[in-house]
Amino acid sequence: MRLLISFAALFLSVLLLQLSTGGVGPLDALSGLVLGFSRAEIGMLGSAHFLGFFIGCWWAPRLMGAVGHSRAFAAFTASGAIGLLAHYLWIDPYAWALFRVASGFCVAGAYTVVEAWLQAKVTNETRGRTMGIYRVVDMTGSLAAQMVISVLEPASYVSYNLLALVCCAALLPLTLSRTTQPETPGAPRLHPMLAISLSPLAVAGVVVAALSSASFRMVGPVYGQEVGLATSQIAWFLAAFVLGGALAQYPVGWLADRFDRRWVLIGMSLAAVGSCIATALMTGLSTTGIMLNAGIFGLTTFPIYSISAAHAHDFAESDQRVELSAALMFWFAVGAIAAPYLASFLMEWFGPPALFAMIAVGHIVLVIFGLTRMRARATPKDRTSYVWAPRTSFLIGRLLGKSRER
Repeated sequence: MRLLISFAALFLSVLLLQLSTGGVGPLDALSGLVLGFSRAEIGMLGSAHFLGFFIGCWWAPRLMGAVGHSRAFAAFTASGAIGLLAHYLWIDPYAWALFRVASGFCVAGAYTVVEAWLQAKVTNETRGRTMGIYRVVDMTGSLAAQMVISVLEPASYVSYNLLALVCCAALLPLTLSRTTQPETPGAPRLHPMLAISLSPLAVAGVVVAALSSASFRMVGPVYGQEVGLATSQIAWFLAAFVLGGALAQYPVGWLADRFDRRWVLIGMSLAAVGSCIATALMTGLSTTGIMLNAGIFGLTTFPIYSISAAHAHDFAESDQRVELSAALMFWFAVGAIAAPYLASFLMEWFGPPALFAMIAVGHIVLVIFGLTRMRARATPKDRTSYVWAPRTSFLIGRLLGKSRER
């Protein structure tokens, strides 16, 4: 309980931030449809978010070093609020893309500050419990963010204003906390080729994880509307994906720690292909059937990133773990930047099922590549522990580093 109280301000700020910035993605997609944006333009908004996310991940440690944790958090949160409020000052898809860069920048920067703060304050004895609470808070915020669109009217100034108010509220717990600011950590060196040199399969896995997650979250509302879901039902559709992914983590982690992780990765990808094909080909499903498919899709695709990361860390030395985590996050961001625009472009040409057809192709390629890599080398005998790895910042590796050691 003392641990929860000591980090309460940080966790409350994370919850409020996730609620506001996580809600703008589906709200933008539905608002874009109302305002007559093309499918490709709606996908561009999602890609712009992850471009801002990448910039924020890279720049945040440097800004913290210059102005400190609290001021950096305030700057990032202000950029997110500005991006939200500016939507109805200039209604244009390309202007909105710029505003979504600000939102993505806010998410990555704020998470970097929070994770740097946690890393400085936790001990080896409290790390496991702290990360457990952190994951629960993050996942709760993510679920709530999907549900918030059920009560927000698309293409409404009031809706964006409410999200901006919540974003501003995220400033209060952390900036008013009496907890002493920690020393600023050094920025992790970004060596993307490190991940490729240690495990090409892990890099392929995180890119496919980005293809699945980013395209579904950013373009999924368009799919939902085109298959006949109401706005409130689209909220449940997105939440089912997140909930399915959360429920999968522990059983998948158990499998990944007891069997060859490459087989687990291949098995999950094959299950994801089956889920995608079922969703793409089954027309006329009931609302319950659509929700169930979304949950299965989340269950099969959400753990792909963590399995891939665990496999990569099996080949890393202890002093490489922070840089490896940052490199994997880099490749996730690369995939996430490209995925929403590509998915929306394909939906523009081939209809709603193209979203899941694209994701299925990505997982088929991953399966083939995984089987090829299994012939190239054996899995190491000494392996790290499976860790549910959030995709939040380049600094997450510092929090998870000790958790991977057996």
